[in-house]
Amino acid sequence: LPQDPMDFEWNYWIEWGRERILWLLAGHLLVSQVSRLLVEKYKAWCLMVYGMAACWLLLGIKGFAVILLHATISFAVAQFQLSLLTWLCSLILLSTLRISAVEDAKRKWYDTENEYYLLLFTVSVRCLFCTSFSLEYCWHRPAQKSSHSFLWMLAYVFYYPTFHNGPLMNFDEFSKQMRRQEAFSLKTNLSILIVGIIRIFFWWCLAELMIHLMYIHALYSSALPLEAASYWALG
Repeated sequence: LPQDPMDFEWNYWIEWGRERILWLLAGHLLVSQVSRLLVEKYKAWCLMVYGMAACWLLLGIKGFAVILLHATISFAVAQFQLSLLTWLCSLILLSTLRISAVEDAKRKWYDTENEYYLLLFTVSVRCLFCTSFSLEYCWHRPAQKSSHSFLWMLAYVFYYPTFHNGPLMNFDEFSKQMRRQEAFSLKTNLSILIVGIIRIFFWWCLAELMIHLMYIHALYSSALPLEAASYWALG
């Protein structure tokens, strides 16, 4: 069956995945396991450096600087410990993505629209992570704030598996998992990896099947079939 060509986002991520993201995720897995074996205490910082390097490679120095600037501003505003101020800061930072002059300037940094869109997607998702960290900083008592340093924020914001399109994990959960020390077990780790690959493959196949069977995107981008259909059919 022919594929629905109108699903821009699926085709977009498949293309990026094949080119670089899949390989960068494999690199993250390697760094994670090596740091866990050799320098367990510094695993979070090893992954932070790797995430920054991956960001620099994909988005360039200017894209990296934008995300670092957003994180710095969010952390500075969080020092006031006012949730309302944190939300306002996040909304203002997010709204800069829709300012025409800023959009035009960012487009000039890249050779293709796809590279610009990657920056757009990434900054939008990073804004959620900055908001999560800042809100939790506002809510915690002074004694707990030692674990909410700027370095931990960077480790959280530049964690690569969730870097481009999530999913969102709140900072407390991220910090708890990063600090947890477990005995290394090759058998356990290998079984987790295999199960994870099977899950990803299953959902990928299901998504591909839907694109080849249910032409949702092609239908809603064409007015004539929608106008001809009854309300029951549309429902």
